[in-house]
Amino acid sequence: MNSALTLLICLPLIPLSIILIQKIAKKLLGSYWTSYMSLADIFLENLEGLNELKSYGADSYRQDLMDDFAEKFRKATMRVLVMQLNSTSVMDIIAYGGAAAGIGVALMEFSQRDINIFGLVFISLLAAEFFLPLRLLGSYFHIAMNGIAASNKLMVLIDSLDRDLGSENLNGGKIQMNFEEVDFSYDDQRQILEGINIEIKSGEMVSLVGLSGSGKSTIAKLIKDPGLTYKGKILINGLEKKSYDPKTIHKKIIKVDFDGRVFKGSLRDNLKIAGRALTDKQMLDALKKVNLYEFFKDQKGLDTEILENASNLSGGQRQRLVLARAFLFDGLLYIFDEATSNIDGPNEAQIMGIIEKLAKEKAVLIISHKLINLVNSDRIYFLEDGKIQNSGNHAYLYESCEAYKNIFNKQEELCSYAKGVGYEK
Repeated sequence: MNSALTLLICLPLIPLSIILIQKIAKKLLGSYWTSYMSLADIFLENLEGLNELKSYGADSYRQDLMDDFAEKFRKATMRVLVMQLNSTSVMDIIAYGGAAAGIGVALMEFSQRDINIFGLVFISLLAAEFFLPLRLLGSYFHIAMNGIAASNKLMVLIDSLDRDLGSENLNGGKIQMNFEEVDFSYDDQRQILEGINIEIKSGEMVSLVGLSGSGKSTIAKLIKDPGLTYKGKILINGLEKKSYDPKTIHKKIIKVDFDGRVFKGSLRDNLKIAGRALTDKQMLDALKKVNLYEFFKDQKGLDTEILENASNLSGGQRQRLVLARAFLFDGLLYIFDEATSNIDGPNEAQIMGIIEKLAKEKAVLIISHKLINLVNSDRIYFLEDGKIQNSGNHAYLYESCEAYKNIFNKQEELCSYAKGVGYEK
């Protein structure tokens, strides 16, 4: 019948409209999730560095910057909503228009006696339900596109693990890493690093300093993450980082974060992650270095049970346990990213002493907001807005870099105030 043929002709228009909308939606949703992730990143950076921003009077600037990212996210959200409403309208027009066309043709056939009243009623009832499955498919399409766009970053990481990034092994007891004019951005709209030149080698303690969001932790990510794409050169012992097997990089370059993971199980099991052949004496010596030996000795020693999320340890104790595990691992380069942020003053000084001793044998890179801990660094790189503004030892930067000097003096004043003593300029 002509009415049935009309419904069949209109039916493919819904999947065709979905295909056309998908091409537009892919670009819009990609922009939407980029804006979302950028806003989330800068919000987290501001939250983690809130004390520093308030201390240095930079909170208004960072608030304005976050407002700009929030506005970009709002506009991206509105564009996605407009696209979704328009696509819904198009599919509704096709569905209801097709149903109306089918009923109209059935009425014409009924008036011409080509079908009886039963056929007319049947077509009228069928037309209302005929387009619903594909109309429902269109609704699921929007949900699927959101999921695909959100998972793109994850898929990039998964795909990077399958790529042949190199087969060179990082052998020997020494390491030298050089960044040469390195640029990096997560997308074309937000430049994170620009023209970075740094050198890290065995027997030295190198520090990255600057306000929150200046790009310090991104440099650490570039050192460890094989999936990130950058411009310029990152050389390890004279060879481009991409020529090395990612497994050897993860094994020889150890990163210790402020929120390092402690696993549920015994203390021995947590420490053995650093090496299966470790002896009890080696593990106990590592605990002594981080001032945890006496604490665990009063419990069950290496058999002390660590609860989920290390809920039976304080924040400082958990962080020192992470450090002890890192010291047990025989790496070539150690990256400490705010590794002493949860430790009190006396223990912090002790840990910094251990790190300085480690730097005499290994390469050490420290990322920290607290400049007073870094005065013994062999080289300090001061970053601002993704660029290295100055570099040198503490004495040189204090005399030649006004921004560094102001931050150091402000922190020293705050530390003196916290200790309950007066501060004199």
